[in-house]
Amino acid sequence: MSEHKEKDREMICPVGVADCQWLTELKDLQAENAELKQLVTTDTLTGLYNFRYFREMLAKEMEQTQRSGIPTGLIMIDLDFFKAINDEWGHEGGNQALIMAASVFRQAVRLSDIVCRYGGEEFAIILPQTRLATAVNIAERVRQWLEQSTVEFDEHQFPITASFGVGVYQRGQAMTAEAFIDSVDQYLYQAKQQGRNRVAHADFSSLPTETSVSAQEKSDLFGNRPDPQQPDRD
Repeated sequence: MSEHKEKDREMICPVGVADCQWLTELKDLQAENAELKQLVTTDTLTGLYNFRYFREMLAKEMEQTQRSGIPTGLIMIDLDFFKAINDEWGHEGGNQALIMAASVFRQAVRLSDIVCRYGGEEFAIILPQTRLATAVNIAERVRQWLEQSTVEFDEHQFPITASFGVGVYQRGQAMTAEAFIDSVDQYLYQAKQQGRNRVAHADFSSLPTETSVSAQEKSDLFGNRPDPQQPDRD
């Protein structure tokens, strides 16, 4: 029996008691706490995790890397020419572009990956226990799915693309979370300088053991995923 079912089973009125006011109040309080937690960790526009949650989870995954020795991957994403989108389609058109991109990101990654809105038109994806080769492949898949999608707004459609930076954090690196983000951001800037709508990443030659992909990573990476043209499952 799951932990949640066990808790639900425990929260029942005593035998012979038809109504427990305290139990009703406790359940209401738990529901309010769950809603509050979601509000604190979720970006209200896109439904993705917010910056606060991103920083919390990145620090946890980096700590896990120090214990396990398995790298933590990070993808930084910036929508291309977003100012031009706002100029042509207005603020609401820009919001629809952000919402659509967020939907694509959620569907294109693995279930274990953590998709966040970093701020503005920039997003971040934390890849727990992921080597560079896999991280780059995931970023490329996300890029392609986004490129194949269109934003629907005010009876019009327009395309959108993004630039991607990819890096991994490894055990033994003397690097803070801020420094890790900055290092991946450098590859994001590189992707933009090279023409946008592309993935730039750390040099594989600097990580000689990182080019191998485990069986689990292959399963996560190439397992069945929904079609990018289909509605979001959520």
